[in-house]
Amino acid sequence: MSRETLPPTRVCLEPYRGPADRDAGILKLDGNEGARPPAELLEALSGQDLDVLRDYPDVRELEADIAGLLGVQPEQVVVTAGADGALDRICRAYLEAGRRMVLPVPAFEMIYRFVAVAGGDITPVPWIDDYPTDQVIAALGPDVSLVAMISPNNPTGRVATAADLTRVAEASAGALVLLDHAYVDYANEDLTSLAAAMDNVVVVRSFSKAWGLAGCRIGYAVAPPEVATVLRNAGNPYPVAGLSIAAVRVQIATGVAALNGHVARVRQERTLLAGKLLELGASPHPSEANFVFADFGHRADLVYEGLAGLGVKVRRFPHRQEITDGLRITVPETDADRDRLFAALEAVLAPEAVLFDMDGVLADVEQSYRRCVLETAAAFGASITRADLEAAVLEGDANSDWVLTQRILARRGIDVSLEEVTARYQEFYLGTEGRPGFREGERALVSADLLERLSARMPLAVVTGRPREEAEWFLEREGFTGFFDEVICAEDAPLKPDPAPVRLALERLGVAGAWMVGDTPDDVRAAASAGVIPLGLVASTSDTQRTTEALREAGAALILDDISQIEEFLP
Repeated sequence: MSRETLPPTRVCLEPYRGPADRDAGILKLDGNEGARPPAELLEALSGQDLDVLRDYPDVRELEADIAGLLGVQPEQVVVTAGADGALDRICRAYLEAGRRMVLPVPAFEMIYRFVAVAGGDITPVPWIDDYPTDQVIAALGPDVSLVAMISPNNPTGRVATAADLTRVAEASAGALVLLDHAYVDYANEDLTSLAAAMDNVVVVRSFSKAWGLAGCRIGYAVAPPEVATVLRNAGNPYPVAGLSIAAVRVQIATGVAALNGHVARVRQERTLLAGKLLELGASPHPSEANFVFADFGHRADLVYEGLAGLGVKVRRFPHRQEITDGLRITVPETDADRDRLFAALEAVLAPEAVLFDMDGVLADVEQSYRRCVLETAAAFGASITRADLEAAVLEGDANSDWVLTQRILARRGIDVSLEEVTARYQEFYLGTEGRPGFREGERALVSADLLERLSARMPLAVVTGRPREEAEWFLEREGFTGFFDEVICAEDAPLKPDPAPVRLALERLGVAGAWMVGDTPDDVRAAASAGVIPLGLVASTSDTQRTTEALREAGAALILDDISQIEEFLP
């Protein structure tokens, strides 16, 4: 069969995108991995016989260890390639075209994919507060093969109770109840023993979370013996590596005390994180996992991108309609990580000040500074368009119009000194005898009313590459001077994208966290490098799509179409 005649695959979903890599300097709170295992674990593995690499792995001893840990029979335990492997086997064994899973949503991301690969369908049931037992039972029917109970739920952290499990299992005669207990070590109630005594419940658990061994990729199912036999036959006979098996067996034998300490800390830190989120205006869900899921409303994108700009990675689910406004945040592992997360959340959600670039944000400079660049270039023999100028600005390092103009001329083979460029430019901008300067064409892009409202809430500052005389001239002419506590100009610090002028503004205002509104990648990069949340503003005269992409690529946490929109996002 040729490539052209191959039948289409059954599933055309986007590939699963997991959490970020653990890069240096990044606080990784998007993967829910547990505590780092002890260094002694690697030392123990170094003593393994080389046969552990040569021979096909045997999981029977590990299954016996797990059975002893849980108080079940070894034949009830099926070791798989992570909890994912167990979920995949269950879906492939019990679903097909015409068969359904009843799934309280939101739910673990991979379940949607496993059901689709098996050819089955999902009947979603909203899970808003308590586990929706009545709604799940109402959704049962003769074509239902699986009923899902993800507890603690990923991504919300909510849990089902023993009463929920009992009622659902009793109502699901002819269907298998799937109890996903991957995060149960962090929960108040473990339903494994109850489930193991039932003849239509399969429990899925993992060593990837509280045990800290996600890299080993070992999970398992606990099921009635006949169901366990089905699951063994639904997967390959050697699902996990020999070294992974050895690592897990060492952890089971030696790591219980460390696990208990880790769980105790997570429960304490989880409460602190939920409290901080509530304090900052978010709506955290009650969680019994090692993460907290919170609703941020229309500020979700701002928070996600703002945290990312500060080097804090959390998880969002924009493709899941029921949770598009929420973020999942792994509980930090150390006091230092918690302090960093809280500081970042405060910077995003509770800024102490707002900083503004001037040109293109407070002042429309299309007929002043922008026109000066075009006319100065023309005076030296270069014809450039506004689109050419905008492209040069979006390249970055363009906060000095004099330098930018000289650079444009040089690219056209015209060698002119910066002094000559500056002198001619200033003639156009300031004017000459009998000819008014282009600056007379500047107009305000922001209303005095808006600035008055904002200044009543928090300190405001201007961070601009303009010379002080020109910045103060505009502010005085528009009546804006009284609204700004500080005005940082070209004489005060290196120009953006250097973060120095932004840091100077923070220092003079006496604040630690702020937002900054800018219209160029230089503004965004300077703010982000200074630990300030950058907001991009797209002018109506620009190439909107191109400018938006450039600002996002530079790290803008939010893109505004109008500066007045900032009020919608401030606390």
